[in-house]
Amino acid sequence: MTWTNWAGDESCVPATVRSPASVDELAAVIKQAADQDQVVRVAGAGHSFSDLVCTNGVLLSLDGLRGILDVDKTRNVVTVAAGTRLYDLNPALAQLGYALPNLGDIDRQSLAGAISTATHGTGRLLGNLATQVEALQLVLADGSVRTITAADDETLRAARVSLGALGVVSAYTLRVVPAFRLHAQERRLRLDETLAQLDELAEANEHFEFFVFPHTMHALIRANNRTDEPAEPAGRVREYVDGHLVQNKLLDLLCRAGRARPSLIPRLNRLITSAVSPSTRVDDSYKIFASQRSVRFTESEWAIPHEACAEAVREILRIVRARGFHVNFPLEVRFVSADEESFLSPSYGRATAYIAVHVYRGMDWRPYFQAVQEIASAYGGRPHWGKRHLLSAGQLASRYPAWDRFQAVRAQLDPSGRFSNEHVRRVLGTPHSA
Repeated sequence: MTWTNWAGDESCVPATVRSPASVDELAAVIKQAADQDQVVRVAGAGHSFSDLVCTNGVLLSLDGLRGILDVDKTRNVVTVAAGTRLYDLNPALAQLGYALPNLGDIDRQSLAGAISTATHGTGRLLGNLATQVEALQLVLADGSVRTITAADDETLRAARVSLGALGVVSAYTLRVVPAFRLHAQERRLRLDETLAQLDELAEANEHFEFFVFPHTMHALIRANNRTDEPAEPAGRVREYVDGHLVQNKLLDLLCRAGRARPSLIPRLNRLITSAVSPSTRVDDSYKIFASQRSVRFTESEWAIPHEACAEAVREILRIVRARGFHVNFPLEVRFVSADEESFLSPSYGRATAYIAVHVYRGMDWRPYFQAVQEIASAYGGRPHWGKRHLLSAGQLASRYPAWDRFQAVRAQLDPSGRFSNEHVRRVLGTPHSA
């Protein structure tokens, strides 16, 4: 069986694919793999853009481990099976009167995949999804099952964002908040005004982000703020036109045209930017946070200090023009708070701006992503662990203040590298190097 990621550009042929239906069965599969000296990786929804989960050993699916397992209303925490998809979890929490305080802009991922790679939303006072983890259940290479809590703080800080390199997480205990609604506004604003007002825009809104296509003069800005107003979602026609036709069908059509005739890309980028009209709506938080994304692409994303954001965006747009890169997808810029919860969090220890760059499927991503990596690295940039970058462990170690603390936990929990593959060895090294 060949496994392929969502983008369709990474694949592998595992020796075995297993989908255990219980934690006991999961533990038995892992112990058997260890007895047979096979490596183990876990595939969630395949939304990582790199070869993060590829293996020729045992590939696990946690699709058999789904759902909310426990609710503690006195502490406002829920325990959730690791294979649960976010698009199932969010409405289930809403039925209980709860919500996650922040989410990314898609909800297709599995919970374990999103947390283990430090997937994030936007909000200068809010952290990534991993910061919501209060405890987790981890199956180790010998098949033993450990519950990691704040009582073992060092291990928990390593295990929140681990790239699956410590063991297989089977469940998470998450802090949740009372369900809430968001008032969402989307509009165009001149790019120079956006960058000049960046701090003010981020400060004035609970959730602020913007998109900008190269070769255009405007940014597409999105602001979400909590509200007590009654729900007023977009009408069916508006939702179909904006969400389905413009953001997906039209974008895909123009990207195909740009791939066929790259000289048209600047004009096409201006066309798609002008097609986005101002909008406002009020709805449950998870319905506002997540957007439908059907256009296939590959992506790289960098976490840099908040204060470096505007100049880094200017540099990226300058280099696209100067080097003639064929880029028909926008930059996406978001903001998150400093994170002290996870040793390998890209926002560890500093307020962070994330800059994501994308390349349409079938187009050469490497020169553009390499150039963006060099710009981000000049600001001490750290890569999003689920997206493409070209750095090695030797280059990454100095960018993470708690790198050695993570490696010490890894050497203790998986000294033989049972949960490694080529990608993990490249970006984290081998466990004995700790």
